[in-house]
Amino acid sequence: MNKNKNIKKTQAEKAYKNLDFLNSKDARIVRILSEYLYPKAQFEEENIQNTIVIFGSARAPSPEDLGSEEGSNKNLKLAEYYDATRTLSKKLTEWSKSLNEEYQKYVICSGGGPGIMIAANRGASEADGKNSALRISLPFENIPNPYVSPELDFEFHYFFTRKFWFSYLAKALVIMPGGFGTLDEFFEILTLIQTGKIKKKMPIVLFGEEYWNKLINFETLVEFGTINREDLDLFFLTSNVDEAYKYIVSNLSSK
Repeated sequence: MNKNKNIKKTQAEKAYKNLDFLNSKDARIVRILSEYLYPKAQFEEENIQNTIVIFGSARAPSPEDLGSEEGSNKNLKLAEYYDATRTLSKKLTEWSKSLNEEYQKYVICSGGGPGIMIAANRGASEADGKNSALRISLPFENIPNPYVSPELDFEFHYFFTRKFWFSYLAKALVIMPGGFGTLDEFFEILTLIQTGKIKKKMPIVLFGEEYWNKLINFETLVEFGTINREDLDLFFLTSNVDEAYKYIVSNLSSK
């Protein structure tokens, strides 16, 4: 008599198909690597080698917001920066597409959320250009973004892998008014450039003189010796879209 005839045979499951394992603490390194390797594969597939990254507040209202009941509760001071972002993104995309290249050399990249981020994608889309979004899985930023190129739309769990992709392909940076997240992104990249960890020349535009001069007294840093005066040359402060555009284009054209 076969004592094993009632034993149900099962086939072992491959580890990479086991969602319980992949979502476990032990597989965290696999998830981290996935947030590096998947964007890398997509960027290479689409021949994306250079980005112009635009940071800014998720709370900036669009023209459509201002016409709604909900929009009446939003800060109207931020509305002008939505429009400026949209215009600048469109101009930069049109310039990039005009270059004699077989591909779109510079691609607008945003954080993928609402406000300034969606305005950046919107402007690039209106210029019929490819553009990218590096989203973070936060409830208040998880909104539809119809303007981003679907093949370049990514969602991250880890902030540090997201910030890696912001900086790795970036050839220029635009910092619109924003909150803690924008400040974090701005100062991390500024620190990497100041310390030589990022060696490439990267034009940085700090847009919105009224906002930034009220928020940060950069001269105080120089006065107390916490930075050198030449560190202030790491970014260009302006409130004019044409000036921002010319600064970025002139720096990128000289490469």
